[in-house]
Amino acid sequence: MTPLNPDMNASLELPWSRYVAVGDSFTEGVGDPAPTRPNGLRGWADRVAEVLSAMHPDGDFSYANLAVRGKLVDQIASEQVDAALALQPDLITICAGGNDVLRPGSDPDEITAKLERIVTRLASGGATIVIFTAVDVSFTPVFKSIRGKAAIYNENVRAIAARHDCIVADQWGLTELKDPRYWADDRLHMNALGHHTVALRVLDALGVPHNLTPLDPPPVAPHSWREARAEDVVWARTHLVPWVIRRLKRESSGDHVAPKWPEAKPLPDDLIGG
Repeated sequence: MTPLNPDMNASLELPWSRYVAVGDSFTEGVGDPAPTRPNGLRGWADRVAEVLSAMHPDGDFSYANLAVRGKLVDQIASEQVDAALALQPDLITICAGGNDVLRPGSDPDEITAKLERIVTRLASGGATIVIFTAVDVSFTPVFKSIRGKAAIYNENVRAIAARHDCIVADQWGLTELKDPRYWADDRLHMNALGHHTVALRVLDALGVPHNLTPLDPPPVAPHSWREARAEDVVWARTHLVPWVIRRLKRESSGDHVAPKWPEAKPLPDDLIGG
């Protein structure tokens, strides 16, 4: 699917009126809190849906978000794909495999082979499909060791996109995401600034005209080595240790979480453009 011309006037008629988002915590919006919304989250997918909805003043736009935090690619395939197709979308975003790549010993070729099977099924409905490359994790000591796996994953994603005529939202090339200020306190999920940045990348990849602009991160006060290490200890105790324990127990953060927008419906008026 060829993206729209980004230079076209904002009044253009979009080819999409029914958007369904599929994936894990990244697509659910974890890290971008919004207490009045379902699951208490906003996220990049909601932000994209808001822009698309605003371009349908007649109200002829529906959005569903089936993503649930912690889901592996096999779970996304079994729990979300058929549900997504049943909603008859004309635009689908799919990001899957990130949690698999994080797991020790996982094979990025096997992960993306499963992702391609998902894309093949989703493409059967005729929708435009957007898929994502992984973020360049070279900036974080915790995940730096999996950078090679992420790079292989990305090359496979690009090949999948070429074979199935998908649009690629390239996160690897978003150098601003190497800045810790774009990430939540858990250092695993993006904060509101990060989700806003990804929303921009998706809209630009689709060629959708919009008035969103890049946001500057807040300044950071200098930290001494001792202060930085103390923060690392707090982070490990608060976020890393619980994550490891869940892995050992074969539990997921999404075990008791439901999709926040399970049905394709118009967004509430007070959220459009919010």
